[in-house]
Amino acid sequence: MAEAEEKLEVEGCGFLCVHEKVVEKVQHELPQEETLLRLADLFKVFGDGTRVRILFVLLTAEVCVCDLAKLLGMTQSAVSHQLRVLKQARLIKARRDGKTVFYSLADDHVATLLRQGMEHVCEGSGGECGE
Repeated sequence: MAEAEEKLEVEGCGFLCVHEKVVEKVQHELPQEETLLRLADLFKVFGDGTRVRILFVLLTAEVCVCDLAKLLGMTQSAVSHQLRVLKQARLIKARRDGKTVFYSLADDHVATLLRQGMEHVCEGSGGECGE
C-alpha cells in the first residue's frame, strides 16, 4: 500500500528555479478568473453520476422524462430535478411536441466533452471499460 501511495506523491523542485519566460507566457494566456470559475461550475455538474448517466442517454437519443425515468430506474420527479440542473448549466435543451417535452444535448461541445471524458477514463483499462 505504501508503494502505491508513494507513486501518487508530487515531486517538487530540489531548489528555487523560476522559469520566467514560461511564467510570463502562461500568465498572458490564462483565462480571466471569472471564466475559470464558470468552467469549474460546469465540471461540478459532471460530478453527479445520475446527471452523467442522463447525458449519456441523451448522447444516444432524444428522449422524454418518461423514457429517462424508465431507462434509469428513477421517478419522473427525480429525473426532472436533474434535468433542471443540466438545463441551467446549458448542457441540454428541450423541445416540445404537443404535450411531450423531449430532451437532447445542447450542442456538439457537450457530446465532445462526454466522449473525451470517457476516452480518458477508459485509457489504459485494457478494453474493460464497459461501453
